[in-house]
Amino acid sequence: MRIDKFLWCVRYFKTRNMATTACKKGQIKVNEQISKPGKEVYPMDKISVRKNQINYQLTILDIPPNRVGAKLVDIYRTDTTPKSEFDAQQLLKYSKDYYRKKGTGRPTKKDRRDIDDFYEDSE
Repeated sequence: MRIDKFLWCVRYFKTRNMATTACKKGQIKVNEQISKPGKEVYPMDKISVRKNQINYQLTILDIPPNRVGAKLVDIYRTDTTPKSEFDAQQLLKYSKDYYRKKGTGRPTKKDRRDIDDFYEDSE
């Protein structure tokens, strides 16, 4: 089965077109080699998928006949993604919450209160 079709069948991508685009961008690796969308995959191949700034690692157990339901996905693949990948995603999420680019407008009410508290503490 083609790699783009496999990733669509096991629900890593919503459409086959999205899976094909990810392959063309070099975000999909089969056995540590960047693959084209038409690359054939077989059981026991190791796949690396970069999606949403997380590098998912999976091993193919079997080839599905067609797109499968979410509950049946584990029959066809094993997810070996290290927990550290998800921890890094959490840190990235928290860092974005408190960061505001310079010049994005007036300070919010919370920002103004924080500034006032800072000046009161320094006196």
